[in-house]
Amino acid sequence: MTIRRLLAGVAIALVAIPAYAQQPAVPGWAIGRPEGSTLAPHAPRLTVTPADQLPVSSLRLPPGFRAEVYAHGIPGARMMAEGPNGTIFAGSRAIGRVYAISRNGDGTTRTRIIAQGLPQPNGLVMIGNNLYVFAVNRVLRYDNIEANLDSVPAPVELTQAFALPTDADHGGNHSWKFAALGPDGRIYTNVGVNCNICETDRDKFALLVSFNPDGSDRRIEARGVRNSVGMAHHPATRELWATNNARDWAGNDWPDDTLHRVRRSGEDHGFPFCSAGRADPQYNASRDCSEFVQPAALLGPHVAALGMRFYTGTMFPEAYRNQIFIARRGSWNRERLSGYDVVVAHLDAQGNVSRIEEFMTGLRDDANQRFLDRPVDVHVMRDGSLLVSGEQLGAIYRISYQQ
Repeated sequence: MTIRRLLAGVAIALVAIPAYAQQPAVPGWAIGRPEGSTLAPHAPRLTVTPADQLPVSSLRLPPGFRAEVYAHGIPGARMMAEGPNGTIFAGSRAIGRVYAISRNGDGTTRTRIIAQGLPQPNGLVMIGNNLYVFAVNRVLRYDNIEANLDSVPAPVELTQAFALPTDADHGGNHSWKFAALGPDGRIYTNVGVNCNICETDRDKFALLVSFNPDGSDRRIEARGVRNSVGMAHHPATRELWATNNARDWAGNDWPDDTLHRVRRSGEDHGFPFCSAGRADPQYNASRDCSEFVQPAALLGPHVAALGMRFYTGTMFPEAYRNQIFIARRGSWNRERLSGYDVVVAHLDAQGNVSRIEEFMTGLRDDANQRFLDRPVDVHVMRDGSLLVSGEQLGAIYRISYQQ
């Protein structure tokens, strides 16, 4: 081979290497997506939506209930927590903000941004006067927050104490958090799985966990819960309940998202071997689903069941007392839309789910296959009304009842 031919070959190889290296990596959410599928997430609007563009008139509720706008202009608003003085705090994901919404004397609201630039600060929990923010693995405590809304001091950094997996550990999958205060004074949160479906460290991922408020004494409450972004304790039995988002790319109608009842710390709910109570056809590993705790209820395929609360107020009729309100954010990897609503899981005298009932609908337009907003969280106010956060339009809706 001549020198000229050798150099020409090297030049061709050097040109080819960058072209190969520049092939885009498959994003985490798309791993396992069937070839040729164009399904992809519906990105939330991260701009202010004027009040007159909010779909309040489209909301449908049972007789006697009324919907109104509680607050708007809160791009990406998701999980909510309430301070002792009535301030509503709202986390977000993509926009990286935490908001504080306070009520003015004339009934209007004022919204402040109290933190920004955080990695998916989705999880919020109030303990006394202090607000805890869970932003993937970062845990921040804002002390005496309601007294300092106009000049927020630097938070107390608790990240090292909680030692949650980082976004890199998750590989970009299911790293955002929900947080709740248990009746035992502990903070309960989730650690989602670091894939769509895989066998991973079952002491590290796909968990419900709890901690002391200082981050000590980590305790696994449930294994095999793929991706919970909502949990609450029953007001009477003190049992932990949680929503769960099932795996993707197994079809339009399976598996359902699920509701889980945790009766004892350390229970195993079956992921990845079983989904929605059935053996996973791709990843069962010959496990019998009877080995695991079965879901308390099926919530529908790909509905994205997220925030949930037990109704502890007195405004709504007796039939809703101690029942579970669940926000279903809505599908993105399903050919026909599902979810985009709020449902109620009714419990019988033994604490079992007897039925799932639609409560707030009207945001999903089936005829045109479009949606108007995405409910992400619910919160019971002290007056008994129910707040519903709408991430897509950055609004909080208030549901009240008058006989």
